[in-house]
Formats: sequence, C-alpha cells, structure tokens
Amino acid sequence: MEILRYAAFTTDPAGGNPAGVVLDAAGVSAARMRATAAEVGYSETAFVTAADGRRAAVRFFSPEDEVPFCGHATIATAVAYAERHGPGPLTLATAAGEVAVVTAPDAAGRLTATLTSVPPRVAPLPADDLAALRGILGWTADDLDPALPAAVAYAGAWHPVLAAATRARLADLRYDLPTLRALMAARGWTTVNLVWRRDATTFHARNPFPPGGVYEDPATGAAAAALGGYLRALDLVATPAEITVHQGAEMGRPSRLRVTVPADLAAGVSVTGPAVRLAG
Repeated sequence: MEILRYAAFTTDPAGGNPAGVVLDAAGVSAARMRATAAEVGYSETAFVTAADGRRAAVRFFSPEDEVPFCGHATIATAVAYAERHGPGPLTLATAAGEVAVVTAPDAAGRLTATLTSVPPRVAPLPADDLAALRGILGWTADDLDPALPAAVAYAGAWHPVLAAATRARLADLRYDLPTLRALMAARGWTTVNLVWRRDATTFHARNPFPPGGVYEDPATGAAAAALGGYLRALDLVATPAEITVHQGAEMGRPSRLRVTVPADLAAGVSVTGPAVRLAG
C-alpha cells in the first residue's frame, strides 16, 4: 500500500489535522488496516477499499479501532483523489452511509473539499452522563453556557456537545484519558465536542478523542458537522447559516472549518476545508 499523508483544514503543513490516506486498499484486511493506522500514528487513516470513477468505498481507522466516519480524513481523501483523478464530485460509501464530497480549486488554486454529512440527529444528554463528563473534565455547572444546552449530536458519529461559558474554561483542558475512554466506549461516542461561542457564527472547539487513543484532535470535521445539526435542531442559529469553527490552536496546529447549515432538517450539514500534502 502507498500511504499518503495530508493535513486537513489548513494550507500550512504545520497546522490542521494530519490524516493518512491509502487510495489502493482493495482486498486489505481490517486487521492490516488497523495495524497500518497504528504505524502511521495519526488520529485517523482512511482506506479506499474500492473505487469506480466518481464513487469510492472508504473505511476509517484510528490507531486503536475503526470509526464509522471521519471528517478530516474525508477531506484529505477527497483532495488526494482529486490530485490523481481531477477535481469534481465524489460519492464516498462509509460505514455511516453515503457522503457526498466536491473538490475544486480555491482562488489561490489550492484544492478545497466540501463534504455533506448524512442527515444529522440530536438527542438530550442524560443528566447522569452530563454529571460524569463534568466530573472527568473538572467543570462545574457555572462553567457551562446556559444558552447552549448539553446534548448528543450525530452526523455520521455521535459526539456529546458541551459549551463552555468562557474561552478560558475551554482553554484549560485536563482529564483522565482511561476514565473518559471507558465512559465513551459505554455510550458509543467518538469524540467529546467542547465548544465556546465567540459570536453568533464563530466557535472555538476542542475534541478529546480517547477511543482512538488520542488525547485531543486538532480538527474534527465529523464533530463540526454534528455541531451544525445541533445548532439547527435546537434553533440556536438562523438558517441557512455559515459557521466558522476554530480548533487546534492550543495544540499548536491551528485549523479552520467552515460549516454550512441548511434550513432543511432532513438535509446533511456541509463542512469545507483545504488539505495540504505532508512529507513522508
């Protein structure tokens, strides 16, 4: 297998979220994909297991396990595919369902990809789970933004959404990884989407990812799509809307995710960003 490496949601190789991309994984076993993802060491590696023109099947593996959908690895895969086969529409068959992606050059000629998620879903976060998360994170009730209620959101993977009342609270991320991993495994959550709302359409986010063996993810497209669905379902943004999510600054890998939230509750949420090839 040829392993490509990209940083998604950035034009700077030192920023964004690195992802492995394997465009020729037909016939590769799940065990080998998992082992390859562990060797690559990024939060996710995408494996294209079949491709036919503008359609492809893809699986996503963290260093520890398979996940149903990964946004930043989707962006990286779409850009890598476009570099080989030309920009344009691409339909990806994932474990979460079909995800439409479109690649096109931006004003500077850099390839940018837009994914449209499966239809999002939002559910209440049970009080016991909220209390458990707060205890693991060391957050008090006063640390939460009452205007953005805690919930669990899905746009291909499930993420609890907790909104911090202040930027300082979001910036101070400390938790016990094994304890949070056990809770997330029991609930089927992929990352915890911690956010702070700077203004009506600008968010800062941090995403612990212990199920993948990763303390924090520097750019999480799946969580950004889930956030868009959360905002729409709870009438927390006037739709259609474009949301900007800033992530990764505390890790030294700043990322910018552009989220388009349609008015139609049945439609998917779109997430846009570039990807840049990494050496290695």
